[in-house]
Amino acid sequence: MNHMVDWLKVAAAALGGAAAYLFGPWDAMILALVCVVAIDYITGVIKALILKKLDSNVGFRGLLKKVFIFALVALATVIDRMIPAANQAIRAAVIAFYVANEGISILENAGEIGLPMPGALRTALKKLSETGEKNETDA
Repeated sequence: MNHMVDWLKVAAAALGGAAAYLFGPWDAMILALVCVVAIDYITGVIKALILKKLDSNVGFRGLLKKVFIFALVALATVIDRMIPAANQAIRAAVIAFYVANEGISILENAGEIGLPMPGALRTALKKLSETGEKNETDA
């Protein structure tokens, strides 16, 4: 039993080291990203349940998108290591973008299930959504 505990400690240390290498330091930015990604996924599932549109394929695609966000953070971290003068600016920019993007998605989920929201915020989200849809069709 003691031997197994030792192996679990080694595995946990290896996973922690790999995560630190891939994603950089465990700072407020990466913590914020982990939180908003988790909250966005959870609120998306809640929205689907309330609107009776729960679909495992849609949920799986959502998870894959979340994994891709962290892959991009890992890529940004690697690029920052290649350019020491960047001082983690690329990683910070990627994380800040996705924290904002996921935050907007959380607000959209709240609005779609009917939670009260200031009119100005609802209008801004609608414009952002329309702009995003226009950009997707242009691509």
